[in-house]
Amino acid sequence: MFVLKNMGHQKGPLWKGLISQSITRPQDLPESFEIDAPGLEDVVSRYPMRINPYYLSLIKARGDAIYRQCIPELDELVDQRGVEDPLNEDGHSPVPGLTHRYPDRVLFLVSSRCPVYCRFCNRKRKVGNASMVTEESIREGILYIRSQKEIRDVLLSGGDPLLLENKELFHILTEVRSLPHVEIIRIGTRVPCTLPQRVTPQLAGVLRKFHPLYILTHFNHPDEITPDAALACGRLANAGIPLGSQTVLLKGVNDDPLIIKKLMQKLLSIRVRPYYLFQPDLAKATAHFWTPLRKGLQIMAGMQGHTSGLCMPHFAIDLPGGGGKVPLLPEYVKDADGDSLLIRNYLGREHRYPLYSEPELNESWHKKGEEL
Repeated sequence: MFVLKNMGHQKGPLWKGLISQSITRPQDLPESFEIDAPGLEDVVSRYPMRINPYYLSLIKARGDAIYRQCIPELDELVDQRGVEDPLNEDGHSPVPGLTHRYPDRVLFLVSSRCPVYCRFCNRKRKVGNASMVTEESIREGILYIRSQKEIRDVLLSGGDPLLLENKELFHILTEVRSLPHVEIIRIGTRVPCTLPQRVTPQLAGVLRKFHPLYILTHFNHPDEITPDAALACGRLANAGIPLGSQTVLLKGVNDDPLIIKKLMQKLLSIRVRPYYLFQPDLAKATAHFWTPLRKGLQIMAGMQGHTSGLCMPHFAIDLPGGGGKVPLLPEYVKDADGDSLLIRNYLGREHRYPLYSEPELNESWHKKGEEL
């Protein structure tokens, strides 16, 4: 259980106290981690660190799945494969802080801060820099959305939108919801995972005023699903907000079929629908997290048939350079002839499936369709 230090007579909500006690310097990490603090100072000077006491408390041992996600590593500077802006978000930005890649939807950055600065972040070139989001960039973003009538779906992101004060978030949501052509608002946030104390009844009360509103959260490991996380997700779900999780497949964190299956099952237990399992983006300073593409396909094939369909996310890659998201599936169709497909099921057994145009299948097809 995490412990707040020196709270004394601190006023205000718990989540602010946790943020104020975040670790931002390598030398302040626990001695048991045995890190090379001087060596990591260069890493942190380029890619900021923040770990709040709650998320820090989830680390069970040096190098475990939670540790890997939040503790800086020398590999971030040593291995510089990848690109700063792997999805070419800036190249699709008609105004600062807004990406318009798909015809009917935009990504709108409204916060530069996160409760934890994830070491695998595809926006680590920006996150933690106060200039990433300004009052002016928010104003210009809203004006742009207002001017583009084809935009029906707005995804608020950052940084983490839920680290905004309630009144700031209310103002942005009010502006976006006032636009008649905007049908859907989504919020991308790791708060339910990394700082669930932020999801107060007051915050849930603000968000419920802006339906249809969806929250895309982000859990990567079963150890992140705690009673605090369950409470946060329950408050949001009780406010009528559908929740989905966008998990990233990370080397040394969750690149194992049993871990992913357990994670997806636990997500459903806290009322979060598995949505995406992402191949990691090719962002510079994150190469030590990259997994072979076949690993994700193997994990998806290993889950098929061994857990409910509700547990099955879409395995997808976000194409480098801004090509967009593409779902990938394991190869189940093994062969095709003129009137049937040869299909492998979840047990590895092959079956024939008829291709037909008549409304009724004749008896011979029933026999042909039996297990080979």
